[in-house]
Amino acid sequence: MKRRRLAATFIDVPKRLSRDDLSDGQPPELAVAELGRLLRERRIRDELSIRQAAASARVSFSTLSRVEAGAQPDLASFTSLCAWLGVSPAEFFAPVTRRSQTPLDEAIEHLITDPALSPDAAEQIASVMRSMYQALADRARTQSLEPMAVHLRAASVMRPGVPERLASLIRDMRAALEDSGRI
Repeated sequence: MKRRRLAATFIDVPKRLSRDDLSDGQPPELAVAELGRLLRERRIRDELSIRQAAASARVSFSTLSRVEAGAQPDLASFTSLCAWLGVSPAEFFAPVTRRSQTPLDEAIEHLITDPALSPDAAEQIASVMRSMYQALADRARTQSLEPMAVHLRAASVMRPGVPERLASLIRDMRAALEDSGRI
């Protein structure tokens, strides 16, 4: 635990959690037990009743009582309580981790590490999965494209044939962009 100086006294503040602290790989919820402990310590240290502490922290009596008992506060109450403690709300959360692998890579990794498959069999299945994934992803991308519609305000005053030629030009531009993978 780190110690922080608040109004000439020290209170314990929970350390920032790291990935190594996570037992199941998932970030933990708000450390409400630690928040409740800090609130109770501050209230007792300042010799305040729950009602007085709640008024000072600008939360309801029942909210402070519940949080001290281990209940999770709403966001507004949480930020008010952290401000009253003089502690950053970030102290109670684990950092967010980003996925380093795609779902396809994870599935292939499971195949490669499967003891029931030979390395050659796992690679063959992985190759088929990559091909299927790519084909279905390409199809989904082209199917999700909406037809392009362009409104030409001046079409009524253009020479005959110009709106059709512009539409053809726009279709060709779209096809070129699709072929290059830009859309």
